[in-house]
Amino acid sequence: MNEIDETDHRHAGSVEATLEFLNTHELEESGQWVETLPTLRDGAAWLVGHGLLYPDEAGPLGRLDDARQRHLLAHLHDARDAIREVVESLVAGRPAADSAVTAVNGLLRARTVVELAQSDGTLVARHRHVGDAVEGALARLAEPLVDSVASGDTGRLRICANDGCRWVFEDTSRTGRRRWCSMASCGNRAKAARHRARRRGQLPAAPVNP
Repeated sequence: MNEIDETDHRHAGSVEATLEFLNTHELEESGQWVETLPTLRDGAAWLVGHGLLYPDEAGPLGRLDDARQRHLLAHLHDARDAIREVVESLVAGRPAADSAVTAVNGLLRARTVVELAQSDGTLVARHRHVGDAVEGALARLAEPLVDSVASGDTGRLRICANDGCRWVFEDTSRTGRRRWCSMASCGNRAKAARHRARRRGQLPAAPVNP
């Protein structure tokens, strides 16, 4: 467990980063899921790029033996699946799988802990990471979602209504009625599909919310 001065930069997660993490497993229009973090190096680079891992914490990961790298990569993917299951359950208004709840709770146990310490006769606040650096980063990705659940602020979590996309996003629109990850892509494709269907007499006219 590494102890670091509290004056040092503390990683901070956000709901936006959490949802971006979930979207690193992408659904193509073909219906195939694409893994955009296929190696531990890719996963570590993503975490560094989002301020959740220090570069000097990521470097040693590439020197781990293959078995340990595979284990950490699987842990990262499993954590992402568990968090996504929790988000999907919130969006759908259904109970989350018990295994996902257990997994997310396990992630939270690796969070940064703030403690008092003596330094040259003066009390200072320090923080330490419980677990390894990757586990700490995953904890910081889980925390914003759990904080949202605690505050009841999950009503604008969305999953793109395009079944060929399923992108996870937060609805920041004024009306709170957004259905598509992007009106320019999925929304317009849906409008075009409805237009074609109406011309064939298959669907009544209906508005598409941005």
